[in-house]
Amino acid sequence: MSSTNFAAAQQRVLERRRKRETEAQSRLAEQQRTSIVNHPAVQRLPYPLNTVSRSGLSIWDAIKGREGTRPAFRVGQVDAELLDEELLGLLKGQVGDALKYFGPHLRDDWSHEIQFVLRAILFKLSIWDHDASYGAALQSLKYVDSRSKGPVHSTPTMLQKSLYGLLTVGGRYAWDKWESWLISREGGYEEPSPEVRSLSRITNFLSTTHSIAAFFSFLIFLVDGRYRTLIDRLLRMRLTPPSAQASREVSFEYLNRQLVWHAFTEFLLFLLPLVGISRWRRWVSRAWRKAMSAIRSTSVDEDEVSEKQGELAFLPERSCAICYKANNTATTETEVIAAASSGAGGIIGSAQTDITNPYETIPCGCIYCFVCIVQKLEGEEGEGWVCLRCGELVKKCKPWNGDVLEEEPKRQSGSGKNVGFAVGDDVPLEQEQAHEQESSVDAG
Repeated sequence: MSSTNFAAAQQRVLERRRKRETEAQSRLAEQQRTSIVNHPAVQRLPYPLNTVSRSGLSIWDAIKGREGTRPAFRVGQVDAELLDEELLGLLKGQVGDALKYFGPHLRDDWSHEIQFVLRAILFKLSIWDHDASYGAALQSLKYVDSRSKGPVHSTPTMLQKSLYGLLTVGGRYAWDKWESWLISREGGYEEPSPEVRSLSRITNFLSTTHSIAAFFSFLIFLVDGRYRTLIDRLLRMRLTPPSAQASREVSFEYLNRQLVWHAFTEFLLFLLPLVGISRWRRWVSRAWRKAMSAIRSTSVDEDEVSEKQGELAFLPERSCAICYKANNTATTETEVIAAASSGAGGIIGSAQTDITNPYETIPCGCIYCFVCIVQKLEGEEGEGWVCLRCGELVKKCKPWNGDVLEEEPKRQSGSGKNVGFAVGDDVPLEQEQAHEQESSVDAG
């Protein structure tokens, strides 16, 4: 674009801006002319009443009007305040984590001072230097002096920014310290003094008054979108976009990406139980073990006596192979012996690997902990689990009775006495003869 065309384009932009300003001024003049303030009935009121009613109606017209709200970034201004508070909370958490090594109560005892220093640093690096807080900068907003007239607003003066920092940084610190002092005086074991109670009532009244004023100020902000907080309204500072060509469109790219990922994960969580991925995984692992065992069997001579082919066959019988595999990284005999020689446990075992409540597998008869073997068999859903000691497929287990000594039946000697009891006359002949023999022996 040539310089002539660029100058012509700038001239057209200025013309449109002057036209909009003229239309706005004419519309404002028409509203003032037709306003109820200039009604003859209001003008005929006595002196105190006509001024009060006129000022009140003027304030109502200002609140109801839409002048000076181009454009009204209400959502952006509120989000900027939330972002500033979130940034302050993150910095306070980081500082607290750094100070916890110097004392357990240091972070709580100096909480107000830490917030004061952080607010002062953020104010200096953001509003004082760049006329915008970090949250406002993220929302493409900056502070301007609303007292300036014209299409281009001027930046806040040094006095405005100084008062803003004094109220938002020093004022908050002083108020927090004052409330903390009152709470410490009222929360003791002794009854608070009358002076403390009166100061507490005054503090509660001031806090309630400030909350009510801030609430009405925020309601006015929702109407005209000019001053976000009560301090901004008192200092006549407002957040506006730095350029008239600022876009108010919100990018939903990140939100759409998150929605897609959430939908995809929910679909997987719904689909995987139906597919039975664990069953397929067990089938693949079983096929792999069979293939590896077939390869090993071809390299072994047929006359060689077959020994245990389990993964942890070298462990002693007192050790549970499942517990050992869960608590140790060494899986070969060489690694276990090396770990044992270095003093890190190993093949000797420990309290973590010893068998508790032994159960033996069927049909191989290897011994494991009851909880370990039951969890493994239940997880395989009846398809069998490969034993870590012998490599056989295990589907059942039973209590181990290897340490139970069964008592042999006592043999009865030939010289013992046999005593029988009978009721009535149905006594067998053999028992009657035996009774007579025993009676004769006793008599002799």
